[in-house]
Amino acid sequence: MTILVLGATGKTGRRVVRQLRADGNEVRAASRSGEVRFDWTDPQTWAGVVDGAKAVYLIAPDDPEPIEAFVTQAVRAGVERFVVLSGRGIDHAEGRFGPGMVEAERAVAASGVGWTVLRANNFNQNFTEDLWHEPLLAGRLALPMGAVGESFVDVHDIAEVAALTLTGDGHFGQVYELSGPESLTFAEAVRVISKVSGRTIEYVELSPAEYQAEVLAEGYPAEVAELLGVMFELMRAGNLTAPTDTVEKLLGRPATTFAEYAVQAWSGTSA
Repeated sequence: MTILVLGATGKTGRRVVRQLRADGNEVRAASRSGEVRFDWTDPQTWAGVVDGAKAVYLIAPDDPEPIEAFVTQAVRAGVERFVVLSGRGIDHAEGRFGPGMVEAERAVAASGVGWTVLRANNFNQNFTEDLWHEPLLAGRLALPMGAVGESFVDVHDIAEVAALTLTGDGHFGQVYELSGPESLTFAEAVRVISKVSGRTIEYVELSPAEYQAEVLAEGYPAEVAELLGVMFELMRAGNLTAPTDTVEKLLGRPATTFAEYAVQAWSGTSA
């Protein structure tokens, strides 16, 4: 069967494509700039990507508006299974964060076909490929997290779980919470990266107001600063702290530790 992977050039999407193809599956890799063009804001791009596909790895847009229409069109085209990447703790967001993920979960559950939701912690790779990479390279990561820990999850583990749930049996109707095997504070995570990389990196604890001021001073729009503030508020509540054993149960091996990630990603990067 053909498996459609949305967001195929993103952190999880490109690894899901790689894993599925390594397992011998036919994959349609779709994104705004990928092998096949797909754009949530352009419904003219939808028909070509869903035609002939039997399963979809769905990464929702921030805007929830187009999601139900896309899911409906995909089902009419013959899609029989959805795997949705969502966020752990999204059920505590109460509409304040991740409306696209919330709507994606709702839409696939109401679709009448098989579905699985992967609610993941913040990724290890956010320290390398996204939010916190540039501050770490600059030697200072400043966040409003306090001593609350998070069980960061590795995107390679997510990709393996996604491939399993896209192709295997027994996963319909399941909401899987995916995390790493241990909880670390951001200060502890920074110390691990500093040690492995040989860089001098400082973790600075900010108040929520100080964090908002720094984000705005860096040029982020006010709505983005507000959204980041809500994200850290939800994280400080401890919703992402406790590790789960879901990755190990599904894959039959331990989840990747943060130290293992750091050795792979940060060794030999010292300035």
